[in-house]
Amino acid sequence: MTSTSLSPSRVVDGWNGRLFEDFAVGDIYYHPFGKTVTEYDNQSFTLMTQNVAKTHVDSHFASKTEFARPLVNSTFTLALVTGQSTIDLSMNVFANMGWDEVRMPHPVYEGDTIYSRSKVLATRASASRPHLGLVTVATEGFNQDGKIVISYRRTFMVYRQGHLPSVASVRPDESSLPTPEAI
Repeated sequence: MTSTSLSPSRVVDGWNGRLFEDFAVGDIYYHPFGKTVTEYDNQSFTLMTQNVAKTHVDSHFASKTEFARPLVNSTFTLALVTGQSTIDLSMNVFANMGWDEVRMPHPVYEGDTIYSRSKVLATRASASRPHLGLVTVATEGFNQDGKIVISYRRTFMVYRQGHLPSVASVRPDESSLPTPEAI
């Protein structure tokens, strides 16, 4: 067995998100996280938002529809896919400006796993806020079978390089962590 020499420990920054200058028109991001939608997700979101559509919360009623089972609340799907895209697109968002052309071409059912991707359609500097830029993307959510279940365009304002507010993080002393061992 060979041993490796130990190098001094260092703090490695994690992913901090993109700033305006990091976006290029035409770039496509396959967002890394999928989510299997549960009955609890559908029921709790539907009830929390006071959506009274029986097709989301009444399995017996839903069984009598052409879908034969509950449909997942469409605004849950919009929120989920927007959330999935945050890691790649809007971790450093200043504000969402809007969602346009939202379409639901295929139903989502409890038990479906949803994935997403986005393509950058346009970027421009903000005329009123020079420390920000606007990014427009087309985003699609798709299920485990590759069927598109939602598509939309979203425009958001994101900070430019050198203008992201800094927040001092409180960190404990690293001395409580174990010392690396030679192998």
